[in-house]
Amino acid sequence: MALDLKQSLRLSQQLLMTPQLQQAIKLLQLSRLELEEFVTQQLAENPVLEEGIQESSEERILVERERERTEEQVVSERMSEAANIVESIGDDKPGEMDWETFNRMQDFNNAPTASTRREGDDEFPSHENLARSGTLQDYLMAQIGEMDLSEEETRAATLIIGNIDERGYLQTTIEDIVKEDALSFDLVEDMLDVVQHLDPNGVGARDLKECLFIQLRANRLKNGVVEKIIEHHLTELETRNFQAIAKAMKLPLETVIENVQIIAELEPVPGRQFGGLEAQYVVPDVYVFKVAGEWVVTLNDDGLPHLRVSKMYEKMTDRLAGSNKDYLQDKLKSAHWLIKSIQQRQKTILRVTEKLVERQKDFFERGIEYLKPMVLRDIADDIGMHESTISRVTSNKYVHTPQGIFELKYFFNSSVAMSSGDSLASASVKKIISDIIGKEDPKHPLADQKIVEMLEERGIQLARRTVAKYREQLGILPSSKRKKYF
Repeated sequence: MALDLKQSLRLSQQLLMTPQLQQAIKLLQLSRLELEEFVTQQLAENPVLEEGIQESSEERILVERERERTEEQVVSERMSEAANIVESIGDDKPGEMDWETFNRMQDFNNAPTASTRREGDDEFPSHENLARSGTLQDYLMAQIGEMDLSEEETRAATLIIGNIDERGYLQTTIEDIVKEDALSFDLVEDMLDVVQHLDPNGVGARDLKECLFIQLRANRLKNGVVEKIIEHHLTELETRNFQAIAKAMKLPLETVIENVQIIAELEPVPGRQFGGLEAQYVVPDVYVFKVAGEWVVTLNDDGLPHLRVSKMYEKMTDRLAGSNKDYLQDKLKSAHWLIKSIQQRQKTILRVTEKLVERQKDFFERGIEYLKPMVLRDIADDIGMHESTISRVTSNKYVHTPQGIFELKYFFNSSVAMSSGDSLASASVKKIISDIIGKEDPKHPLADQKIVEMLEERGIQLARRTVAKYREQLGILPSSKRKKYF
């Protein structure tokens, strides 16, 4: 059988993800902070892009002009004001003097100027010097520095403190510290005892039992019973099975509860007061507010660089040739597409939020209990986009409303059937469950089945396991662990 080569033409259509389309999709799913970082990076990489001043930001221009005023101008204005006050005093009666204005003038005369502040920095410390917060390790080392210790003892204490985690627990053994710096076992053990006597109480413990024992010793709370509970019954203590503890120790339940109350006042995480991660602040992408009876949706452009293409580089393309011209044209195309993609992103977020407001007016008017069930397809059909696009738009985007700040994803909830035939959003049901538990008697907490019955009285039909699931999602313990004995 002979083989031969032939040429043929064929037409076909394919969907290709161009780099521009990939960038547009990426921008759509970025959070606000990520978008700011991305735009800042593009400003540094693309010479054609530049940051412009938004024409509508009149307040920013006024602020900048105010900052440009020199100290001499301010002094001159204040002295003119003072001269006018003096002239007006001669015309008025003595009892009619404006004492409030006089006091302001006195405050101005006594206030330190920029030159006096520079000369006497010690008398006027800056806010940076006043607001410094150290870590747990810094706090412990400061206490060690105040002790009269030898160089070897200080080195051993430093090694111990360096192995204490943010919770305040020692994350290594004495043997490992001895091997690390060739120190004697007795020295490290003695210095561990020194560290465990530092503030906060319980720091340097190797486990929870030791942490609690250190605090009992420091606060002189040992009575023979509380130590035995910590030593042998931590598991029952965690599950709040006080009857089992009383039975095992052959003590009255009241005695056990009294000693458990002592343990409850101890701190299981000594380093808690020094914190771990810093607070993360949410910057809303959209604002929703009511004006003249109508709900208004507006984008938050604060902090987001206003991009534009440099006119100088646009004119330069006509004078260049060869590879330089190709490079500049490529950067111009990239800049134009980036600006267009950001504008499209903002426009899409605005359209999605407007449709959310239309569908969830009861929520904005009356609160979380009136949130309606809604899925991504509802909004996708309203604005003529695919569900995946709506999912990208609503991820990591936040809206500021009269009810608080919410992620756009929050408004998409599954439905819960009601006896009336209507449906309720699962988020609303969770809020109702949270409110019910918040009003319960701490000494007689409500079981999940009781909550089911209370929901049925409101016309909400839920299975007990669903109530348990919602309760766990809310971070609420079961009734057996919510019970308060004291």
